[in-house]
Amino acid sequence: MTSLVLGPLLRHVDEVSASIWVEVDGPARVRVTTEGGPSAEAASFAVHGHHYAMVCLDGLERGRRYPYVVTVDDEVVWPDPGSDLPPSVVPTLDHGKPLRLAYGSCRTSVGHDEKGNATHGVDALRAFALRMAGLTDAGADDPDRSHGDGPRWPDLVAFLGDQVYADETTKEMQAFIEQRRGLDSEPGDELKDYEEYAHLYRLAWSDPVNRWLLSTLPSLMIFDDHDIRDDWNTSRAWKDEMEATSWWHDRIVGGLASYWVYQHLGNMTPSERADDAIWSLVVEHADEPGFDVSDVLDAFADRADQEPTSYRWSFARDLGPQARLVVVDSRAARVLEDDERSILDDEELAWLDGQLRGDVDHLLVATSLPFLLAPGLHYVEAFSEALAGGGWGRRLTGLGEKIRQTVDLEHWAAFQKGFGEVARMTLEVGRGERGRAPATITFLSGDVHHSYLSAVKPLPGVRSRILQAVCSPIRNPLSRKWRFATAALSYGVAGPLGHVVARSAKVPDAPFSWRLVEGPWFDNNLAVLEVHGEGIRLWWATGKVEDDVDRPRLVRVSDVSIDCP
Repeated sequence: MTSLVLGPLLRHVDEVSASIWVEVDGPARVRVTTEGGPSAEAASFAVHGHHYAMVCLDGLERGRRYPYVVTVDDEVVWPDPGSDLPPSVVPTLDHGKPLRLAYGSCRTSVGHDEKGNATHGVDALRAFALRMAGLTDAGADDPDRSHGDGPRWPDLVAFLGDQVYADETTKEMQAFIEQRRGLDSEPGDELKDYEEYAHLYRLAWSDPVNRWLLSTLPSLMIFDDHDIRDDWNTSRAWKDEMEATSWWHDRIVGGLASYWVYQHLGNMTPSERADDAIWSLVVEHADEPGFDVSDVLDAFADRADQEPTSYRWSFARDLGPQARLVVVDSRAARVLEDDERSILDDEELAWLDGQLRGDVDHLLVATSLPFLLAPGLHYVEAFSEALAGGGWGRRLTGLGEKIRQTVDLEHWAAFQKGFGEVARMTLEVGRGERGRAPATITFLSGDVHHSYLSAVKPLPGVRSRILQAVCSPIRNPLSRKWRFATAALSYGVAGPLGHVVARSAKVPDAPFSWRLVEGPWFDNNLAVLEVHGEGIRLWWATGKVEDDVDRPRLVRVSDVSIDCP
């Protein structure tokens, strides 16, 4: 009998359709049957001995919640009859209702006992799941203050990078590596190939509570560096160093191939999947459960790394007249040549140029790296790029590159060309030059292991409020000494230093200035953005253990309302 290995994950959902992803342990036909609605099935496909299926339901009604059952070769495999969690449901969107979007980044996979919490804190995602399942009670500090009948589900969740850590592995992952090839072989306790990525995703998504949440809450995902390796594509020197190793080729191919299977496949709409060459091959062999696409997928991943313009990982979603969500790949599409650096190549910039439009109430731009850092740090990073590029003379370029890699100076600010272009586009949207100006333009980000809200200061002619809202980490907090160092450097020393050194290297001024509105704070968090007409509410919540370590309560960390007259 073929059984369920991982999932179901509820991925792309709109008003009439829903896509559900599963991993099974052999060739099979997978069927999803909804209560009071349509059913659908799909054959599994294989990648390096692992088997997956994506089932697409169509003909759903908007704004409904459909309980569902998953069968594999006619045997029921989900839900687990012994679970005390509610039934999994497909909740279709209703663009006539106010949007509620959860988001966050950076989540490691360790146990949820006292030991795991001592090293990595309470998993904010799991605390959120327990609250949504009704397995924990609301207290005075419950973040969902506006709904007396209990918490209202988010419409979807956006995971903004570092869903898995390929380079900072847990003891559980290291045990698998040790058993498979030994930790003495390269690349040591880091991931080597697709097989190890598959095990890492299993560790990340198999906790019963989180697994239930992912089966019921539609999700979108985009990678960041740790999905591949810390500082992925920082510079040409970094890339050259990696490519000179004996193990990097297998890592990047395995990383991008597994990302396509586990994350990106579910980001696509049904029509986008129909246009995807690999998915089209899967569909052509729909009558062959277990059809193997390993070689094709590996070749695709290799090309996507070497020729970034050959594939686009970014995507956009229209969420009715109230909101548009644009999810930007700020890692794989970089231009790294010393004389032409940009966080987005020309093709990606042109695509983004076409996506940043008004005529919606709120424009949401999700990018794993914060577009707006603390202002002083922004100019420190801009200076680091100039220094490594010869801004203080060629003899200091090596020092500049060393500083850039050592201190992780590789955010938007360290790619001034791309930053300047996106800032220009944003201001044009805010001035109403690309359709009706939205009430807000909000950059949603993660990566930096602290959370904050910043706002661009008012500018003549700009009618939109421009915001940067960061939520990081979901579960991977900085140690106390690094929290202090991050706060002191980013919001203290970097302030005056950044402007001084930037001017010395002739770094251009940003086209606007911004200030910190809320934060920083360093708790494990999951954030929620709620649309309220022309205004938005942003709240961040964490998990707190009180009586039962297995059932932490969700508590509010910060709560901010942005009113747009």
